[in-house]
Amino acid sequence: MNAVTPLHHTGPLRGSRLEALNRWVGQVAALTRPERIHWCDGSPEEYEALLARMQADGILLPLNQRTHPNCWLHRSDPDDVARVEHLTFVCTRDRDDAGPNNHWMAPAEAHAKIDALFEGCMRGRTLYVVPYCMGPIDSPLARCGVEITDSPYVVANMRIMTRMGAAALARIEREGAEAAARGERADTFVKGLHSLGELDPERRFIMHFPEELAIKSYGSGYGGNALLGKKCHALRIASWQARQEGWLAEHMLIVGIENPQGETHYIAAAFPSACGKTNLAMLIPPERYRAAGWRVWTVGDDICWMRPGEDGRLWAINPEAGFFGVAPGTSAKSNPNALATIARDTIFTNVAVTDDNQPWWEGLDDRVPALDWQGRPYDPDRGPAAHPNSRFTVSAKQCPTYSPHAEDPQGVPISAIVFGGRRASLVPLVFEARDWTHGVLVGAAMASETTAAAAGRTGVVRRDPMAMTPFCGYHFGDYFAHWLSFDVPGAKLPKIFHVNWFRKGEDGKFLWPGFGENLRVLEWIVERIEGRADGVDTPIGVLPRENDMDLDGVELSGEARSGLFACVREAWQAELAEIGEFLDGYGAHVPEALAVERQRVADALAG
Repeated sequence: MNAVTPLHHTGPLRGSRLEALNRWVGQVAALTRPERIHWCDGSPEEYEALLARMQADGILLPLNQRTHPNCWLHRSDPDDVARVEHLTFVCTRDRDDAGPNNHWMAPAEAHAKIDALFEGCMRGRTLYVVPYCMGPIDSPLARCGVEITDSPYVVANMRIMTRMGAAALARIEREGAEAAARGERADTFVKGLHSLGELDPERRFIMHFPEELAIKSYGSGYGGNALLGKKCHALRIASWQARQEGWLAEHMLIVGIENPQGETHYIAAAFPSACGKTNLAMLIPPERYRAAGWRVWTVGDDICWMRPGEDGRLWAINPEAGFFGVAPGTSAKSNPNALATIARDTIFTNVAVTDDNQPWWEGLDDRVPALDWQGRPYDPDRGPAAHPNSRFTVSAKQCPTYSPHAEDPQGVPISAIVFGGRRASLVPLVFEARDWTHGVLVGAAMASETTAAAAGRTGVVRRDPMAMTPFCGYHFGDYFAHWLSFDVPGAKLPKIFHVNWFRKGEDGKFLWPGFGENLRVLEWIVERIEGRADGVDTPIGVLPRENDMDLDGVELSGEARSGLFACVREAWQAELAEIGEFLDGYGAHVPEALAVERQRVADALAG
């Protein structure tokens, strides 16, 4: 690893059916004027060369190789540590298509504005061409893209997070040939252009052109701003594609719950960032459940693409190949599977380090770090040692609970969809929607406290439909209508639930222990799917009574028992009024069925 293996210049792919890709790369090179061009093949040798080059350049710092073999630390610019939603645009010909949930800019204006920044920005740098596939290479649900970037850090992360390299390029070539044979455009892949630029917050934009299947991002090296296969492609562009093609691209984890009889139900769950998605995706059952034969299988921790199958069920894939997880709060108590996953071959971003050069963050253990996330001697007066949005990037295959069906081309069948948020009051531990329309309303009305994953204030409650507020690539009203469109004759749609692990008591402490104990809630959900669990009908949905859920060994206070399993009508009446005002903000695009359903719930509460 000490020797720096050169990354040779490579030219266009001659003799292939990739003329559209070659032409685009040539156009980008003419605009950005790089010193060299490298077409990535995704090989282990290429990855090792990238790591060595970044170490030599100080972009990656080696961590303790004894305790964390092949693990690295990247420190980003202090002004480049989170998503920048106010600089993220959806650029459609018709402004109304983007909706009030997105910042809009006309495509011609957006191209001109950001291309002026790209002009000559790669002088002295290498332009990397990164072909990738979102989803298993052979899956009909998967979609391909190519990211052009001048950041080797982005290339290394994209190799972990996607199926990157020669196999993806072969699929792009095949799909292009098939499209050409049908007389259609051959460039069916998503085109992403990224440059670090000067890392100047005043010269930073992320532009999405869904009608062109294109993304342009300038001035950031952070996560979803720079790894264009992630939020940009897998959600903003894919959600647009999904509406056109009849599927769903969602900000959801996918987890398999195997009962003692060996039957596995797959659940897709939507939570805002840093609200426990990764913890739930890698959940370890309580000891008594493990002894009885319960198992949890991880398919994905962040993004879910779902399509109706011939059997009427929704089938889902995780389009990602890795985890880009939030480090703070990850511990042996909260997520031992995550700790095992990131013990090797991991890139850490903006974490602190101990005096023996191990990665560290708040909530990990009781050690005191030596250096904070900016490389300064740790001083508690300067704030947390690790940035609250510090991350780890790691292959999903390293997870001890990685599902053997995660790579199945057809995906896995979804039995339940779970919405959740971080609510300190009002929302009970779990409830079930009465039907699909009610479930869509529950998802559309979902609210949560903001987290460090987005730039700006934290702890503010905002309504966040399906956890897609920063990610839906078109008008939310049309998005709700698209969800409702799946309820057709013959459909065997998942049951829809809502959970809230974060209810607090008057003392400010959580009423529910969370972590592995959340399996008790998932057990009730599974039994409701199978028709074996009781509950009580309330205006907001079906709630479990205390004796409907296995609470053996869980110590709950009287306040917890009254708060976790209750529907307080007066408080929910106010909530329904706020939901009505929120939906009204999307105007005539909101389907009438949601207004009718909201009124039904309001009337039931008033009665």
